[in-house]
Amino acid sequence: MPLHSVSVAGIVVRDDGRVLVIRRADNGTWEPPGGVLELHERPEDGVIREVLEETGINVSVERLTGVYKNMSRGVVALVFLCRPISGEERTSSESTAVEWVTPREVEHSMAEVFAVRVLDALDDSAPHVRSHDGRQLLRSA
Repeated sequence: MPLHSVSVAGIVVRDDGRVLVIRRADNGTWEPPGGVLELHERPEDGVIREVLEETGINVSVERLTGVYKNMSRGVVALVFLCRPISGEERTSSESTAVEWVTPREVEHSMAEVFAVRVLDALDDSAPHVRSHDGRQLLRSA
C-alpha cells in the first residue's frame, strides 16, 4: 500500500495585501510557512502551529485554497488562506528570514510550485487541485 505524507501551509495575508513568507534554513528557498501535519492534528490546527513556529505570527484560518500533490515524493499539501492576529516576525530553526512581500515579489522570488500556492490563495475561486514534480506543475493531458 502506498504511503503519503500530509503537509499544511498558510498563506498569511495582511490588510495591505502583503503575504508572509520565509526563507527556509535547510535549502534557502522562499516559501509560505508550513510543514508536516501531526497524526493527531486537525489541518487547521496544524497550519496555525506551523506558521507560529516558523514566523512568530499567530493566525486565524479562513479557508482551504488548494490541494497540491508532489508526485515524486508522495506529499499532499493542504494550503489555507490565513489572517494575522498577533505576534512579531522572528526567525526560527527552520527559517533564516521572515518577510511580508507583494504578490508580484512572490512570482519572482519563489519556485513555481510555491508561488502558485500563494497566487491560488489570493484568487477567490474554489480550491485548486494541482500536481507537481517537486519543482514544476504537471500540466493536465
